[in-house]
Amino acid sequence: MLLGILAAIFAALAYGTASVLQARGAQSVTDTGAGPGEAPSLRSTIAAMLTFAFVAGMALDAIGFLGNMVAARMIPLFLAQPIVSANLVVTVVLATIVLKSRLSQRDWIAVGVVVLSLVLLGFAAGDEGRKHEEWLHWAVLGVGVVILGIGVAVLPRMQSRVAVLAGLSGGVLFGVLAVAVRILDGLDPFDLAELFTDPALYAIILCGPGGFYMFTVALQKGSVSAASASLVVGETVVPGVVGIVILGDTVRAGWGPVAVVAFIAAVIGAVVVAMSPVVEQVERAGEDAG
Repeated sequence: MLLGILAAIFAALAYGTASVLQARGAQSVTDTGAGPGEAPSLRSTIAAMLTFAFVAGMALDAIGFLGNMVAARMIPLFLAQPIVSANLVVTVVLATIVLKSRLSQRDWIAVGVVVLSLVLLGFAAGDEGRKHEEWLHWAVLGVGVVILGIGVAVLPRMQSRVAVLAGLSGGVLFGVLAVAVRILDGLDPFDLAELFTDPALYAIILCGPGGFYMFTVALQKGSVSAASASLVVGETVVPGVVGIVILGDTVRAGWGPVAVVAFIAAVIGAVVVAMSPVVEQVERAGEDAG
């Protein structure tokens, strides 16, 4: 349990720090060829992506993903995913130091709510579930294909609510990825043949880039706050429910009400943090470089 919690915290720290570093790298490059309101030139975008800060951020994203995988396999998903989604808390707090951003009183309260809720969830969480049927391995791949297919075909052509729907789709894809990581065969004990014949592996390969693509669409089509908030909901609620209902994730005896309240508070707090102007600043800078 402790190792899984530490892995989730590590993933949140890595993801949150990566966002700030990528924003710092993007902001360190001045595009003299682009006028006010114009998109950055290809040269400036490449220059930003080659800065030490941006490259370090990409490396932290990869390391954070490994931490996310460890957490998804070792602790209940209703605990792992809210901790990982707390990377936004790490982002906004670091942004006040690195990017000289300023948080409002509401933002600081939301940060405190998230931290307290995660502590309570940690105390309330029981064992991670391991029971699942073979159909679930195909289901995660099928759901991933359907969501990404509909998103690619429909969302870019919509004129309203695109940010919310695309962000939610990206979040659900990340949530499906967490479920696929939990049920993936061939890791313990390691069996290469079993690993590569498991549909859950291909769900992971599909849902990771797919979720990133949908979140990028959300950022391009609407506000960062709407995209980030809906992403948080999708990547926490869906796997949390699946973990309890299907996989058998448990809560300590007598801690059920505490776990429910803490989970809801953690999600709401993360959504409030996602709507902070500081997140807007960081995500827009990263998007300009990517």
